Amino acid sequence: MSLDEVQDVPTRDSRTRHTAARDTPADPTGTDPADTGIPGRGGWAALRPLILRVHFYAGLLIAPLLFVAATTGLLYAASWQAEKILYSDELTVDRVGDHALPLGAQAEAARSAAPRGEILSVWPAPDAEATTRVVMENPGLAEGETLTVFVDPYTAEVRGQLTTLGDALPLRAWLSQFHTSLQLGEFGRNYSELAASWLWVVALGGLALWIGRRRTRRSQLVLPDRTATGRRRTLSWHGAVGLWVAVGLVALSATGLTWSRYAGENIGQLQDRLGGATPSVSASLGGAPADGGDEHAGHVMTPGMEMPPPAPTADVGIDRAVAAARAAGVTEHLRVTLPAQGKGYVVKEHDRQVPVHLDAVAVDPADGRVMDELRFADHPLLAQLTRFGIDLHMGLTFGLANQLALAALAVSLMFLVVWGYRMWWLRRPTKERRLSVGRAQPRGAWRKLPVTLMTPLAAVTAAVGWFVPMLGISLLVFLVLDALLGLVAARRARAAA
Repeated sequence: MSLDEVQDVPTRDSRTRHTAARDTPADPTGTDPADTGIPGRGGWAALRPLILRVHFYAGLLIAPLLFVAATTGLLYAASWQAEKILYSDELTVDRVGDHALPLGAQAEAARSAAPRGEILSVWPAPDAEATTRVVMENPGLAEGETLTVFVDPYTAEVRGQLTTLGDALPLRAWLSQFHTSLQLGEFGRNYSELAASWLWVVALGGLALWIGRRRTRRSQLVLPDRTATGRRRTLSWHGAVGLWVAVGLVALSATGLTWSRYAGENIGQLQDRLGGATPSVSASLGGAPADGGDEHAGHVMTPGMEMPPPAPTADVGIDRAVAAARAAGVTEHLRVTLPAQGKGYVVKEHDRQVPVHLDAVAVDPADGRVMDELRFADHPLLAQLTRFGIDLHMGLTFGLANQLALAALAVSLMFLVVWGYRMWWLRRPTKERRLSVGRAQPRGAWRKLPVTLMTPLAAVTAAVGWFVPMLGISLLVFLVLDALLGLVAARRARAAA
């Protein structure tokens, strides 16, 4: 998985390479003999130079974005445990009581603490030591933000108030946006999508290059070569570690693209066409006006008339709605959305750890009747896989173990980038007075491919570039720049001749 398996004039690592050259046949191209893989002009021997060139440029130009994404992802993975410590006063109670107060009383306590807020939902305490969260819409907050009031379920004491984004408390919400957009808004999202678009290409390309190398011992495939020195030692660590984490990096890339701006839209459309859209429970009340309809249609207001007060609506209350949901089997880590205009209560499970509990029901506020049920087992397979993939990416599915695995992947990716740049630097010429570095695989690799391989490869590349736009656009930019550099080099060669 080297960033720079290249040839050049004598370098700082030349002594090691010259020693190896005495034991292997000379290569007229100057490439490290161990890198050539299977000899011959067709198959892997023809494809390898092309993969090597793409891997070189992608590693050289995209690696900084991958390093930033890995660093911010590492911080996000640690935020789950950090917020438990930082916000322990809001998240936990001082003393566990004998029994919890009704949710209605807890919601009223939150309303008294934040009288300007409008309650959107109530999240009952998930365990005996946790507080109840009352989520409110409050004036002055940014789009997507809510005010969450934390209430002691045993005493109705308000433990604190925090501005939240979804279920993320301030620290994790900030780190989440930092990982996604570097806090630069919509423009900043391009960085994370570009990194996710190339991560799987770099990982799979490097994996193919590493497996295709010739080696004297099979153990060198999966373990670093501790007897090597210089660049070879760095390459052995780069390749072996890359082999172990390649599957995880591809998974991070795929799941990250699902909520990206451009590729995510294409993925969503494809998922819908394949019947994998995520369903939702229906909470519409019978006879309620349709969304977007005018509730005053058919009424004529004449000057001087006053709007009559709305007819009172029966409401069994949040406690009876939750009781009805529990009777229907919705019991774990509940989140209760209060009725809106023409809607009933929506009670959802939100326990994403294995085994997941993500069932949902809608409850009629007039009589506490369950109007609709939706079981996670009834979701389409693609919707379930998407849910699992996103939760794994966020570190939810296996709790602390999941978060530690994400941290290990992030650290591994950071080391892979550093090792790659170190190999690139070790290949720099040292006998020239001007500052220069190692060059990429020679041009013309694609012309060595047989037509039977080049044609489908070009078609697949075009299709993937269209489906993942940031990958396609950046690849096109690479090709244009490479062509320009080739023209400049050819002109200099003619001038020198």
